[in-house]
Amino acid sequence: MSSSPRPTTHYVAPIKTETITVDAVRVAEKKSNLWLDAWRDLRRRPTFWIALAVMAVVVLMAIAPTLFTQAPPDNDCQLSNSNGGPAPGHPLGFTFQGCDTFARIVWGARTSLLVGLLATFIGTVIGLIMGALAGFYGGWLDGLLSRIGDIFFSIPYILAAIVVMSVFSQYRNVFTLALAIGGFAWASTARVVRAEVLRVRQADYVTASRALGQSRFRTLLSHVIPNAIAPLLVVTTISLAAAIVAEATLSFLGVGLGGSTMSWGNDISQAQQSLRVAPMALIWPSIALTVTVLAFILLGELIRDAIDPRARARR
Repeated sequence: MSSSPRPTTHYVAPIKTETITVDAVRVAEKKSNLWLDAWRDLRRRPTFWIALAVMAVVVLMAIAPTLFTQAPPDNDCQLSNSNGGPAPGHPLGFTFQGCDTFARIVWGARTSLLVGLLATFIGTVIGLIMGALAGFYGGWLDGLLSRIGDIFFSIPYILAAIVVMSVFSQYRNVFTLALAIGGFAWASTARVVRAEVLRVRQADYVTASRALGQSRFRTLLSHVIPNAIAPLLVVTTISLAAAIVAEATLSFLGVGLGGSTMSWGNDISQAQQSLRVAPMALIWPSIALTVTVLAFILLGELIRDAIDPRARARR
């Protein structure tokens, strides 16, 4: 007779549960990206605000010159005031033609800045297209566009602009001069864009965009170019300063804007004939040109340091 098995008893040790109260601390984290970090760095630097103030004054002079002077820059020139010194209502004296120097500087800012903006826009657009296509597609297209860029890079754009303006001397206006400068000054921009596109196109989000079926050209427009735009901003700012200097140089050499057009380059060119008698007529527009160009170059340098994390780490 078999006996029934004894029931198995399982002993479970009591589990002690302890509740640990943790104070919840909400940490307000600041949003961070490349542009926000750059802005936080720039706004702490006094030189940024100085450069921005100079640029704001120049832009305001170009847009609304009557806010700075009521003297007509060209219609009230009297030879009796030729090379005259400061007078009531004329703080900087008069030019060789008897025109108010301060009024010509104020009104000339519009032409000089307009030539710089147009030339920079033309050069930036050409450089962006050439550099982006060369860097993203690579292969034979990269080789072809890079060699074209090397040809333009080897030609001094000032010399090329002199040739163009000499050939088309009957069309010496703001747009022709801007086209002559910007059409030969895009090679450096293309190099910067190409190098940045080569870096960005290796990113994971570019690979994911292609994996999702997006065309290469659409990927270039929507993902690569927007993420490669930061160095282009620096180059554009410095190129604007270079274009303003190029306009003054060409006008000083007599192949830029027509003599009747008010610009800082023309004022410097016309003042050289009376340099010994009235040197201030040349010095004042030179100071305006120098300060403006330095402001744009300084802003470009500051932006370059602000968007470069390695530069921020070194400070």
